[in-house]
Amino acid sequence: MTLPTEPSLPDVISPELYGRLCTGEEQAWFEFVQEYEGRMYGYLYRLEGNSEDALDLTQEVFYRAWRSIRTFRAGERVLPWLYQVARNTQIESHRRKQLQRFSLEQAREDVGFEVTSERRSPVQAAESADAQDRVQRALSQLPHEYREAVVLRFVEDLSYDEIAQIQGVAIGTAKSRVFRAKEQLADLLESVADVH
Repeated sequence: MTLPTEPSLPDVISPELYGRLCTGEEQAWFEFVQEYEGRMYGYLYRLEGNSEDALDLTQEVFYRAWRSIRTFRAGERVLPWLYQVARNTQIESHRRKQLQRFSLEQAREDVGFEVTSERRSPVQAAESADAQDRVQRALSQLPHEYREAVVLRFVEDLSYDEIAQIQGVAIGTAKSRVFRAKEQLADLLESVADVH
């Protein structure tokens, strides 16, 4: 069973469903989780690089969504909100584990144009299981903010504005991160291909 949605935006929660979610109705939450858990798991898997951590984090995301559903603004797209919950959950998980944080060069804030690249998106180019595995290994070598930005753009198909909102940065920084991540991924994938 799929969630009732607005025709123009497939991930807008209807006022009726939102009300059911806010009251904690079990069937409504079952439908909600069923609809979005695959997207959240895929996003977190690409960031974490292993399925066990991604599964644990996915469960935590929906628990947090359940606790904070009233912070969601009815009528807006739910996926950017869920990605923000997932991002915060992953960051807090890493803090709890006291993992070393990636350092990230400060991206320029004044990029005000669409950043393009001559190269094809490595994520889009992954057609076989082997290619997908190579892409996942390459993704895990990127700094967290770059990896997250490129996954949100090319796998989850979010706009630069939505990525900027999720990451809490200016839109120019989001564009710069996607561009740099795409270039770094292409270089990593080329070096793997040269070895074989």
